[in-house]
Amino acid sequence: MALKIYGIPRSRAIRTLWMAHELGIEYEMVEVAPGAEGSRKPEFLAINPNGHVPFMDDDGLVLWESLAINLHLARKHGGALAPAGLAEESLATMWTCWALTELEPLAVQVMMHSFMLPEPDRVPGVLSTALANIQAPLLVLEAALVKGGGFLMGERFTVADLNVACCVFYLRMNPEVLAFKPAAREWYADAMARPAAQAAFALRGD
Repeated sequence: MALKIYGIPRSRAIRTLWMAHELGIEYEMVEVAPGAEGSRKPEFLAINPNGHVPFMDDDGLVLWESLAINLHLARKHGGALAPAGLAEESLATMWTCWALTELEPLAVQVMMHSFMLPEPDRVPGVLSTALANIQAPLLVLEAALVKGGGFLMGERFTVADLNVACCVFYLRMNPEVLAFKPAAREWYADAMARPAAQAAFALRGD
């Protein structure tokens, strides 16, 4: 059975699409938009009861949560992106959890209140606070990249880098947040310039 990815490119499904392109694996894209007319329909709630996208069916294994899906695909298909041994398994999990807890919530606030929400719905106080608070995790990222020779583990681009870069993507309209963070700036630019990233993000139609 082919890998089925449920979602649309203009959602967190882009993360899993990027991973699939990195690994060179075949997949079937089942277009399911977020919300009542898509992911919250009964037939999709039966697969992912959370009502979100993406979710996947990989030969009968159903998983949701985009970054967890990416960890699974990296482990299953191996190659340079996969963790090499227990230590890297643990590091990849750590960086993925870090992205979800320390970085993404603030990055989403920046994105929503700088360009995603209609102007009347934006709250300037939320944006300024998020921009200030996100400096701490970005400094952690900068220090790790300097220490790791430009990558988060193993001195090569791995699933850890991909998962974290997907969260930094939310800051794309606020490049000033990476000022004075040359390692993070270069790392993110290189990640987004990868052929697999280019192929996946082209599906968004940006």
